Amino acid sequence: MATQAAIDTGKVKDRRTLHFASLDEALSDADTLAAAEREGKLRTLGNWSLGQSFNHLSSWVDYSFEGAPLKIPLIVRWMLRPMKKRFIYTPMKPGGNIPRVPGGTLAIDAVPLDEGLTHLHRAFDRLKNDSPAIPHMLFGPLTHDEWINQHLRHAELHLSFYRPN
Repeated sequence: MATQAAIDTGKVKDRRTLHFASLDEALSDADTLAAAEREGKLRTLGNWSLGQSFNHLSSWVDYSFEGAPLKIPLIVRWMLRPMKKRFIYTPMKPGGNIPRVPGGTLAIDAVPLDEGLTHLHRAFDRLKNDSPAIPHMLFGPLTHDEWINQHLRHAELHLSFYRPN
């Protein structure tokens, strides 16, 4: 059986343009995508299943509270700190990878759709009601609003690779 080649997500042209103003707005979009997937009416433009994307997004919210299993060298943190506002308030670019991390990022396990969606709801509800107390792994201390915005930009990136038909 032939294996399908991975899609270069940095070159996908048909992604949706998203801008979420709130966690509830992002969750509403996730629910719409999940419903389309269940009905067989979802087009996937990237490499991950929808459940996998939901799990990835939720895991990164969890890392905000519990710490990421990743150590960023001090020099890298120092170099990226001036880019904090850009990372938090402007759209993330597709196709990026974390150097020396297998698969390019963390939390890329395939999970069933409903498990990923439940995890996303739980993580976003936690973030809505509580601010992470630990510093961001790149940018240091963030306000509650900055944490939320950073995760909304992350959700915009990953959910843009799904189109309900």
